[in-house]
Amino acid sequence: MGFDIQRFPNGVDEELICAICGGVLQDPLQAPTCEHAFCQICINEWLSRVQTCPIDRTSMESDQLKPVPRILKNLLSRLNITCENDGCSAIVKLDTLSNHLTECDYNPKKLIECENGCGMMISKDNVTNHNCIQALRNELDNVKNDLQKCRNDMDLYKSEVRTLQEFVRVLRMNNPTISRVFERVENDEILRWSSNLQLARVTRWGGMISTPDAVLQAVIKRALLESGCPINITNDLMENAHERHWPQGLSTLETRQLNRRHYESYICRRIVGKQAVVVLGCDNRHMDQLMIAEPGIVMIFAHGVE
Repeated sequence: MGFDIQRFPNGVDEELICAICGGVLQDPLQAPTCEHAFCQICINEWLSRVQTCPIDRTSMESDQLKPVPRILKNLLSRLNITCENDGCSAIVKLDTLSNHLTECDYNPKKLIECENGCGMMISKDNVTNHNCIQALRNELDNVKNDLQKCRNDMDLYKSEVRTLQEFVRVLRMNNPTISRVFERVENDEILRWSSNLQLARVTRWGGMISTPDAVLQAVIKRALLESGCPINITNDLMENAHERHWPQGLSTLETRQLNRRHYESYICRRIVGKQAVVVLGCDNRHMDQLMIAEPGIVMIFAHGVE
């Protein structure tokens, strides 16, 4: 529908009037052959019933409509029009009307901040019906829904990562060439990172925490990442931060006591700022396979790391 012609104080040329609605052209489109111009909504509604020009009955379809010439757009944009909001006496150019309506103080849909304390933005015409408590409850429900969606997405991503990791594991197992390539890349990553870690000496092996809880593991993981450890290596190392994932020679208290004499042969690197070390496979090729795991083992201590 076009603009009401009564809103134009200086009058409007007949060429700028829509022949269907009788208003000033709004978002105009042009007929392909006769080049008559109509409001976009008006002509599309017309052609949904009759496939001819409303003026001279020339045959046409909606997909044949085209934009009006720039000169016609310029003529429309220079027209003066009054604001449609009750109480507003502003007269603006037609091409600035949209911006004016958004900022107009008389616009009932203009957003303002609630003055009753909740701080929410509400439309002016909803001030009397606005209930702060209910609005905040609705906002909280929306946040909860968004949070649940994020959790669901995270679970999906974790599942996809596990599937991809399993695929890589099977691929490496069945293809020695690919396995060697992966090992070479991983070793290069580990060496670049571990070269920045200081060598460490453990003076009290009895202070080893073989079953760290989730909070302690999270602290160590953050420290590894902050030290520059690649995320994939960090995840692999943290898998080996609990005795249930340690190699056979360290998997139980009994085996650790039997193999304690081998501990001093470990080459350890300190995790920065923590009473914890990483025992990397690439540093400990001299150790028995029962005492090492790839890419390494994270050992956390109550004390005794120098």
